[in-house]
Amino acid sequence: MPGETTRRRGAALEADLLDAAWAELEAVGYARLTMEGVAARAKTGKQVLYRRWGNRAELVIAALRHRTGSIADRVPDTGTLREDVLEVLRAGARRQRQIGPDTVHGLLAEARDVDPAFFGIMRDVLRTVVARAAERGEIPTADLPRRVLTLPADLLRHEILLSRQPLTDQTLAEIVDDVFLPLVG
Repeated sequence: MPGETTRRRGAALEADLLDAAWAELEAVGYARLTMEGVAARAKTGKQVLYRRWGNRAELVIAALRHRTGSIADRVPDTGTLREDVLEVLRAGARRQRQIGPDTVHGLLAEARDVDPAFFGIMRDVLRTVVARAAERGEIPTADLPRRVLTLPADLLRHEILLSRQPLTDQTLAEIVDDVFLPLVG
């Protein structure tokens, strides 16, 4: 009927909500982002958001994935362990630039509110990269201690937290060449 509005549902509604969350994040920044503000921008009630995401950290992570995808969907396979790990770190550095240091710091400050599986994504990506390297014979085994496996991602987060500067390729290469590769080789 003319004049009726179509009720958004399913994937279309979720995409609209995530687009609104991203727009609100860009407009007000992470510190001032609220579920109420996102709901107003999306022209819906905040309960619609809370049905899908338990808090703003989960909403922002979902909006980021909606906008840029997930590293888990694009695990590098360059043919060498060094380049694969560098590509993983470059993807993390690009994401930091896309969302900005204030959002990164805000998300890390609210890490307790985020599903622990989110922090396992980089570990799983690195596990895949290391397994491929072991299959190619580049390293003796893919069976690495968890802390060694996650070290590149942990050092990346450390650099992001301590330095409010964009990460350079030199910094990423030092993480891989000076720390990670000697441990796994």
